[in-house]
Amino acid sequence: MKGFISKDIHPFLVFLLLIVLMSGGYFVASFVYSLLVNWIFDISIYQLLDVVENPSEYPNGPDAMLLFQAIVSFFSFIVAPVYLLRIMGFNLNNYLNWKITPGLGLVLLSGLLIVIIMPFNSAVIDWNANLQFPESMKGFEQWARSEEDRLAELTKLIANFGTLPRFLLGLVVFAAIPAIGEELVFRGVMQRQLHRWFGNMHVAVWAAALIFAAIHVQFFGFVPRAILGALFGYLYFWSGRIIIPMVAHFVNNGFTVFLLYLQQSGAIDADVESTEAMPWYSVILSLVLSAAILYYLYQRFLDQPLRPESVAEVEVPDVESSENG
Repeated sequence: MKGFISKDIHPFLVFLLLIVLMSGGYFVASFVYSLLVNWIFDISIYQLLDVVENPSEYPNGPDAMLLFQAIVSFFSFIVAPVYLLRIMGFNLNNYLNWKITPGLGLVLLSGLLIVIIMPFNSAVIDWNANLQFPESMKGFEQWARSEEDRLAELTKLIANFGTLPRFLLGLVVFAAIPAIGEELVFRGVMQRQLHRWFGNMHVAVWAAALIFAAIHVQFFGFVPRAILGALFGYLYFWSGRIIIPMVAHFVNNGFTVFLLYLQQSGAIDADVESTEAMPWYSVILSLVLSAAILYYLYQRFLDQPLRPESVAEVEVPDVESSENG
């Protein structure tokens, strides 16, 4: 497909196009959703706004919201960035993957890293969740906490994974679609364009990670989410394969869905949604093991050869120069 938008347009304009297309994806998704929700749940288009605002008031409200989440995420975070890259004339495989496919062991180790880093991240989560603001920012703190509580209640309402079919559905909606879509948006498009703009890998990784954290509108989970975003970003730049951060992202979300399934099915008795830090010794062990695995992945990924077809079509990130510069 020959692009009718130049590949060389300024990254800022690429971001504006991405926002426009994602917004368009939202409206298309809303239209598709209005048809499906009426057919599946017998909820008319005139009831949709009330269902979104008060899903607990409707017998099928939580399931309707789950469907809404899936459709909006698919169109806004998967269809929109893919369409953007296509109208810019990029071959998706060449643009998103500029190195040869790594061995399965490296892919799986990237996913395992996310599980191993969780105890360390729990300490960051605990710190961020209990962050206190100065008196001059009390108004913002109250708003942020009320928004956090509202989103938590909505998530709790639709996160019903107590049966195997619901668990599999949860993996699709809360793990697979976000892992693919958010990595396409934040790493595949945004991080790549930020790197083209500033020429510095670290600036691109952390700027994309901060935007990734901010867009979730959960300030008291902002820092741990930014750290995860940066981790996904470095894995992408080092590996040169979009599947690597997608797998890591899927493991992060899917592991939580799996724990909720075990809790709700009665297999375990634990507060999966707790923001308390894990024991200090597990936090330290997690940090040490995570650092060792990260260094190992860094070394192995840097040894992966470039794909000639990708180099011929697009400007690939020069990771070694960024590391040395």
